[in-house]
Amino acid sequence: MIQKEINEIRRHLIGERCCVGKIYGCFVNQQKEIISHIESSLALMPQGERDKFLTIIRKVLSGGLGKNLTDVTFTTAQVTDGEEHKLLMKIRDCQANDEESRENIFRKIIDNVAIEGNYVILLAVDAYDVPFKTKDGNSDGLDSTDVFTYIVCAICPVKDSKSELGYIPEEKEFHTFITPQIISNPETGFMFPAFDDRSTNIYNALFYLKNTSVVQEKLFDALFKAEPPMPVPEQKENFTNALTNSLENECSFDVVQSIHEQIRERIEQHKESKDPAPIDFTANDVGNMLKYSGVPEEKIQAFCDKCDEEFGKDAVLIPTNIIESKKFEVVTPQVKITVDPEYTYAVETRIIDGRKYLLIPADDSVAINGINIRIPKEE
Repeated sequence: MIQKEINEIRRHLIGERCCVGKIYGCFVNQQKEIISHIESSLALMPQGERDKFLTIIRKVLSGGLGKNLTDVTFTTAQVTDGEEHKLLMKIRDCQANDEESRENIFRKIIDNVAIEGNYVILLAVDAYDVPFKTKDGNSDGLDSTDVFTYIVCAICPVKDSKSELGYIPEEKEFHTFITPQIISNPETGFMFPAFDDRSTNIYNALFYLKNTSVVQEKLFDALFKAEPPMPVPEQKENFTNALTNSLENECSFDVVQSIHEQIRERIEQHKESKDPAPIDFTANDVGNMLKYSGVPEEKIQAFCDKCDEEFGKDAVLIPTNIIESKKFEVVTPQVKITVDPEYTYAVETRIIDGRKYLLIPADDSVAINGINIRIPKEE
């Protein structure tokens, strides 16, 4: 799926547009026991309650592709005869009306999800009558050619709210109120099948993580029997290690600065192009950037080999996961300096009287803790 298609489904899950008949689910305690079941018709809910349920469901389709949202691919064997795929298809095809199928998916989640405390599992099936659009993205008034029926599942922590003072008009006094437990935004969840090229793709699903440092490996395996995504912090750490360990003495300030600028430039160019596909590249692409930065060929090859070892051969690298594109931070044991990425060229390294220095021009205004200071002119 691309971001444009995800946004299209999110827009459909609003108010009267969506065709979700019922919200199913269960309330689970920290001992992994189901305390109660949920089966609520959206049509019979007050509008405020309906909107809150749909807002929670939509959160499963939020965040960045390759970061919070992972594209899951089923093998042909799984689609043909895989138990996990059969279960998802059955829930979708019966609109989640089959109690046994619901209990099976709930049990899979309860046995494998890593969430502390109480939580709620919410399950909805929606049918989207996909409007026909021309290649330029405009509707020409023709009827829909496809109905996209899909599952959305949200797994949400339930937290105790704090007691508050509230005003009672009848008594004209303030008293303490203890509100009930509150459903928080989803920690994880999924959508099945995928909405690719604005049509149904039963070979793919979309997996959501709020916290990209917690991968939910057991849950991912139980639901899809597929390799879980690498945590974003681990992606960045592996990329950093590949650079420093393979380049060794060639990992200079100028080289790192050049790589950062080249990757950031690609991110900006991708934004300007309005290409709906997510930006990505491989270790070989970074190798070309290193070559442009003057790194010797043997060091570049060592870097590519290290990336193959850490990420897998020809693995796709998500640039926003491996660098901080919106900041450029220089850290020493004594000092931390954050530089606007557009002005990294102003920072340079120099050896003066045998000591290593980072030099930053201070021709314009300089402030310390918000206090503007003056630097005396050279006498």
